[in-house]
Amino acid sequence: MIAEQIKRHIGKLIITALILVISAGFVIRLGGITKTELINRTGQTFETGVVVEILQDNLQPNGTRVGQQTVVVHMTSGEKEGEDLVTTSNSGFLFGAPCETGMKVVVMQSIAGDTVINTVYSPDRTAVIIGFALLYIAALCLVGGMKGVRGALGLIYTFAAIIFVYLPLVYLGYSPFWVSVLICIITTLVTMLLIGGFARKTICATLGTIAGVIIAGATAAIFSNMTGVTGWNVSDIESLMTLQQVNGIQVGGLLFSGLLISALGAVMDVAMSISSSMQELCDQNPSMSRMELMRAGMRVGRDMMGTDSNTLILAFAGSSLSMLVLDYAYDLPYLQVINSNNIGIALMQGLSGSFGIVLSVPATVVMAAYIYKLEKKTESSDTLA
Repeated sequence: MIAEQIKRHIGKLIITALILVISAGFVIRLGGITKTELINRTGQTFETGVVVEILQDNLQPNGTRVGQQTVVVHMTSGEKEGEDLVTTSNSGFLFGAPCETGMKVVVMQSIAGDTVINTVYSPDRTAVIIGFALLYIAALCLVGGMKGVRGALGLIYTFAAIIFVYLPLVYLGYSPFWVSVLICIITTLVTMLLIGGFARKTICATLGTIAGVIIAGATAAIFSNMTGVTGWNVSDIESLMTLQQVNGIQVGGLLFSGLLISALGAVMDVAMSISSSMQELCDQNPSMSRMELMRAGMRVGRDMMGTDSNTLILAFAGSSLSMLVLDYAYDLPYLQVINSNNIGIALMQGLSGSFGIVLSVPATVVMAAYIYKLEKKTESSDTLA
């Protein structure tokens, strides 16, 4: 018994080390990419500073702002660190900031010889963003205990995989769709191992997640072929076309790639919940037949479908609210709205992802029932022998 436990422990360490080595290899290999310069930024930097004085305000009597402010910013980084510089701040919705004394800002700074041009780019949100992220991780760990800690590690690993593996591979011209499949498989495996450990339910949940994500991608491809909505219909296609011409990036696959990554979390949740529930049922009642276990798993899955099927549809609908409000305000004809590219893309993402969630239920149930009862059958045969 002790020897068997030692073997299992060694096996866990070997798998963990193998995953870490492969991940580190990807990061190291892809870390030295030389990017093609698309915009000449010689002499231009983004620095931090604090507004210490407002020389000319643009606040109107009715409370609106028109034109630009002239302020004095005490620089806290860059070549001019420690100096007080006169800076302008535009009143745009996308750039600039309504400056007040003591406000931390990001300054776009251009230096050419003795000439220094400063413009307030935005408020400095760095500390707030990092603070909220750390607060979320702390809440996850406090509420979830060790499971929460493992979940946080899985989230960090997933984010790192997207930044350090997905983006470089896509930039090098690899298919965004297949790169996202690779990322989904790796991050699912790591997350499931962290949350569920080296157990049967981890295997079942991983297989169910991969099946659901692939189903979502296949559904999106069918939808695309039948409607003509593709990755070339996105709103920022002009900028993406520049990337294709310069670097050979396969911009047409980015839409479907993003769909897979968006659906990953919801599908993972469904697969793990069903897999864990079925293992508990099997452990509590080992005499259950495979068909009985499948029926029980489907009952659990159907209860989850009622809420999880709305997850992605509501998420994509929420991200499209600005566009929907504009369509409503302009009273656009039904045929124009339903056949617009933006609506087609939103529908494809929401429906395809939901297909993946719904169909991952029977896929997980079938695989879990087979794996759990197969092991039970094997254990019974060994006992009789």
